Amino acid sequence: MAVTSPIPGARFVDPAVLARVGNLQLVAKSVVDGLINGTHRSPFFGASVDFAEHRGYVAGDDIRRVDWRVYARTDKYYIKEFEADSNANFSVLLDVSTSMGFGAAVSKLDYAKTLAACLTYMANQQRDRVGLITFDADIVDHVPPSAKHLDVVLHTLDRAVAARPGRFGPPMRKLAEHFGRRGIVVVISDCYAEPDEIFDGLGPIRSRGNDVVLFHVLDPQEIDFGFAEPSSFEDMESGDQMPIVPGKLAADYRKLVAAHVETLTTRASQQRMDYMLLNTSLPLDFALFRFLSLRERLSHVR
Repeated sequence: MAVTSPIPGARFVDPAVLARVGNLQLVAKSVVDGLINGTHRSPFFGASVDFAEHRGYVAGDDIRRVDWRVYARTDKYYIKEFEADSNANFSVLLDVSTSMGFGAAVSKLDYAKTLAACLTYMANQQRDRVGLITFDADIVDHVPPSAKHLDVVLHTLDRAVAARPGRFGPPMRKLAEHFGRRGIVVVISDCYAEPDEIFDGLGPIRSRGNDVVLFHVLDPQEIDFGFAEPSSFEDMESGDQMPIVPGKLAADYRKLVAAHVETLTTRASQQRMDYMLLNTSLPLDFALFRFLSLRERLSHVR
């Protein structure tokens, strides 16, 4: 899938700067509000609404919401108030395996936590029920979706650490039973697993009617392999070390990464999932605008 162009005026969303702020709720609010203002669009994409009540018109109200039938009867201006009834379940599945701790300017986990906070805040503004699951080789923390769980989700994100090796398949198989009610499931991971394991794990979640979004988070060095000096490289999952001369392997490495990304893109499309590769050096507006676009598209499908 092609990467959506960033929003003009939203380039301030520098992941390295955001990671140093330390307050995920403040970051999420600032980023999301800034993004919405930059798009000149309402954040409530996809919300079906029901009429709630009338209130008197005040200067600045959108005249499109004036109830002209009431005006015809009363000769007074009244605004129609609506109440969102979408109330979808919105869950973030965050990979906290040790490999997510890698990164130079910002770790993949810090980038992913900030992204998760922004998406959850955005969904909460949508009046969705928000939840969070962190996983490595097993489920680490589970916050079930609720309209009142934003603070719990942000607190859980804040204390998430990359502490243990991970496996994609086992926790996904455990989680499938938790997603019986249709909703949106966002998975944020560095996808250090075979494509078969990834999509065999996500398949049952998708088959239950959930819309699955897979954000593939990688550090620039993992994409470009921009190392110059021979050195010993350590596998963050297993601890194994191997001496490597980067110049001799760089081209082959980049081909392997490109092939992995292409396979993930193809498999996601085949299983009707949304996939996006995220470089942690890039501002978050790429991912957030992609998500807004997705919500708008889903609103027309449902």
